Amino acid sequence: MNFDDTPEEARFRAEVRAWIAANAPTALQGELAGAGYGQPPLRSADVIAAAKAWQKTKSDAGWACLHWPTAYGGRGASAIERVIWQQEEGVYAKLAGVFLIGQGMIAPTLMAYAPEPHKQRYLPPLASGEEIWCQLFSEPAAGSDLAGLRSRAERCPGSGGDGAGDDWLINGQKIWTSGAHYADHGMVLVRTDPSAPKHDGLTMFFLDMKSPGVEVRPIKQANGQSGFNEVYFKDVRVPDHQRLGAVGQGWRVSLTTLMNERLSIGAGMPTGFPEMLAFCSGFDTGDGLAIDNAAVRSRLATWAVRTSGLKYTAYRSISALSKGQTPGPENSIGKLVAGQTLQEIAALALDLQGAAGVLVDETQAAAAGRFQAMLLRSPATRIEGGTDEILRNIIAERVLGLPPDLRADRGLPFNQIPTQAR
Repeated sequence: MNFDDTPEEARFRAEVRAWIAANAPTALQGELAGAGYGQPPLRSADVIAAAKAWQKTKSDAGWACLHWPTAYGGRGASAIERVIWQQEEGVYAKLAGVFLIGQGMIAPTLMAYAPEPHKQRYLPPLASGEEIWCQLFSEPAAGSDLAGLRSRAERCPGSGGDGAGDDWLINGQKIWTSGAHYADHGMVLVRTDPSAPKHDGLTMFFLDMKSPGVEVRPIKQANGQSGFNEVYFKDVRVPDHQRLGAVGQGWRVSLTTLMNERLSIGAGMPTGFPEMLAFCSGFDTGDGLAIDNAAVRSRLATWAVRTSGLKYTAYRSISALSKGQTPGPENSIGKLVAGQTLQEIAALALDLQGAAGVLVDETQAAAAGRFQAMLLRSPATRIEGGTDEILRNIIAERVLGLPPDLRADRGLPFNQIPTQAR
């Protein structure tokens, strides 16, 4: 495969590069470049405000969500043009994190299942950064086994012509919801038929996060940040026209979201390898530079191979998208490998630093606390978007074709599944 630009691609790359040079928030470049994974991308400015401003600048010039149809705020660009943009945007892409869920996971679901008026209403503000979305899936008792969720939606009585109602009332709790504290809208998966098998009794809706009855509680994390949240619903009224897909078909709708989630997270998740290579090249362990140690070089070689494999696996996914195909289960590979590699790299970096590895103060820690922040954030990377165990099952069953796990609850009505030992 030839990865060199064609003449048309080279012209497009030059156009992208020139526009970014002329319009990017260069005053933030140094701070963005110095922020490591698990650290805030900005400390001198409001991250949300800066992200919205940069996204709006891109949108006004036709550079937002390049691969989306123009009718929804995109550019109708090809898959390779999208890749070129991502390569050239560089450190400024760190400002796009608040839009990752909405643009990378929820937008494809809206495009597939929302009525056209809703697409026209919600997709352009999502592309321009004017509105932010969150994904309300996991629950205290339903994380890896998402279909075991217990948040419910029931028809409001008496408002419809048949007496069943045109609105729904949602009650329950979600947890580990990224960005819920600043999101304008959310997409929520709930149970509408507890008498059906657990995968068949679910329905998907979207709602305004400022609706009466929605309560968001940020969760304090080990790294001192609060990107995840608990979200409580108490008699939250949602119109039926904000349902995505048919009643009882929420699991099918959620698969569109989950496949795009693993593509978005896996393709964009850093491994920390470039930072680790630079660190080892300049860090004196007392017995010479870290990179001069044969054991360290062996670990670096392993991570270099993994990083290269992730890059080209992502290219295969991009090629599939360029042919109009839906992201498949193979995208679980990227997220699984990147999350594990990130944690391994951070752990070795702290081992090399010795006693200084316990320092998290950026003014005192070696490498400005980059690897400490990476290690504290890394457990979440191996849980969000599917745990390592779930991803291995998906790869085994849906990519390699191995026999599925035995499930004692298969086909049982959800309300008959035992929830505790007897």
